[in-house]
Amino acid sequence: MSFKHLTQAFAVSPQVTDSDIIEAKQAGFMTVIDARPDGEDAGQPRAAEIAALAEAQGLSFTHIPVTTGAITDADIAKFAAALKAAKGPVLGYCRSGTRAAMMWALAQAGQMPAAEIFDTVAAAGIDISSVKPKILALAQAQSDGEAAGTKTYDVVIVGGGSAGIATAASLLKRRGSLTIAVIEPSEAHYYQPGWTLVGAGVFTQDVTRRNTADVMPDKVTWVRQGAAGFAPELNEVILADGSSVRYRVLVAAPGLKLNWNAIPGLSEALGRNGVTSNYRFDLAPYTHNLVTNLKSGRAIFTQPPMPIKCAGAPQKAMYLSCDIMRETGALANVEVEFHNAGAVLFGVAAYVPALMEYIKKYNIHLNFESKLVAVDGAARVATFERKNADGSSETIQREFDMLHAVPPQVAPDFVAASALAGPAGFIEVDAGTLQHPRFANIYSLGDAAATTNAKTAAAARAQAPTVAINVLATLDGKSPSVTYDGYGSCPLTVERGKIVLAEFGYGGKLMPSFPAWLIDGTQPTRAAWFLKDRILPFVYWQGMLKGREWMIDPAKIEQAA
Repeated sequence: MSFKHLTQAFAVSPQVTDSDIIEAKQAGFMTVIDARPDGEDAGQPRAAEIAALAEAQGLSFTHIPVTTGAITDADIAKFAAALKAAKGPVLGYCRSGTRAAMMWALAQAGQMPAAEIFDTVAAAGIDISSVKPKILALAQAQSDGEAAGTKTYDVVIVGGGSAGIATAASLLKRRGSLTIAVIEPSEAHYYQPGWTLVGAGVFTQDVTRRNTADVMPDKVTWVRQGAAGFAPELNEVILADGSSVRYRVLVAAPGLKLNWNAIPGLSEALGRNGVTSNYRFDLAPYTHNLVTNLKSGRAIFTQPPMPIKCAGAPQKAMYLSCDIMRETGALANVEVEFHNAGAVLFGVAAYVPALMEYIKKYNIHLNFESKLVAVDGAARVATFERKNADGSSETIQREFDMLHAVPPQVAPDFVAASALAGPAGFIEVDAGTLQHPRFANIYSLGDAAATTNAKTAAAARAQAPTVAINVLATLDGKSPSVTYDGYGSCPLTVERGKIVLAEFGYGGKLMPSFPAWLIDGTQPTRAAWFLKDRILPFVYWQGMLKGREWMIDPAKIEQAA
């Protein structure tokens, strides 16, 4: 195939095949970008097929599907980020090569003169007239920004959730002169641990939500849009509008992605036909409504493969729902099933005996290695893929009157496609210092970090001081000085008024915060419920997000003599 070179570093082509990928490798290309949606034409190779071919040749591959006339700022930002992250010449392709050229031109807007962009593409014999107005507008916006001056921040934090805000507050507590930018598109900030209690009718929705503006630390610059990519070699974060923010140190805390669409039919069924999930703010009240009105039938609760936010949350919804049905007298007439894609009830064995007592009490039918793979909301049928004892798999269908579904959870797309990501898509870090292994001025914490601790707010609260202290060390030209021990907490709400307070670190090591005479975490206690119901929300809003690090003291790293 003849590749059309726009520059020495970028060329375009029509749809590629296996022989074209080999030719691209021989021609010196290092990265392939597919700008074509799957299924556009009959017989078109899927992006995953080309990705596998590229990987076999040692080429990087990125899929940024776009449609002419519907190219968004986020698409442009992703393309720009892919170009910046490329470690050599890039080949972009689509049906004819035109869209790939358009995306390159749009990504250059503001980086090179518009006239030069148009001349470069025209010299390759490609018509991009349909996006000329967009290129001119982007160039003007970039010019306006440069006139105002481009600032490099001491610290840029991607994510204004629990981990991001806590880290900003901890940094400013230690050094108030820092310039910090927090990149966060949402106008609302949520206390997600409270949604379990909303689903049980204990909390109302409003107590779990505040305006982001009200929790953002005063001295922080709030960048009100999302991140679209990372350019670590340039110390830049690419934003959704195609612009970038520069940093001396980056803290990546963008959370994870709830992949509802990974289960066919689930997204369409949520919020009706008895399908709910406490993993969404707007659906938790529906959980309570379903449970209080369920008189008989079958209630199914699911848990996807790890990692997920708070591994105990799927069970919490189940136990509290069963307790409500016990109080209403409906439990005897409701068949309760728990379908867990994992092989055990809970990952830390010390807490399982107490949980099993409630499994027996509520007569819950346990189904391990049983993964939800499809939902038919109208028919009220859930489909599971179940692994048998002999290693074989089978597909089973279960009718339901209520389905509490928890989706698979993955790294955000822009994280998984970045140079920061590890094999599973999450951000690589040292488990103790939370520093990136290849980029010393990058740290990550919270749900996006590729650590093995429980992904909970309690973990983020413990991680934030470690990151803050180590970030300051990096800014001062020193090595990280403190380490995180993997602490996380999962208050397992087994009934209204009692909780099994699971607290543990790396390797499942028990790490109780209180003496056993006060709270024995391996047993259900009223004291732990009081903590969850009354104390922890206050600790979150007035402690964690304010830089008050109550009961947290990161361990110092012993320096070699």
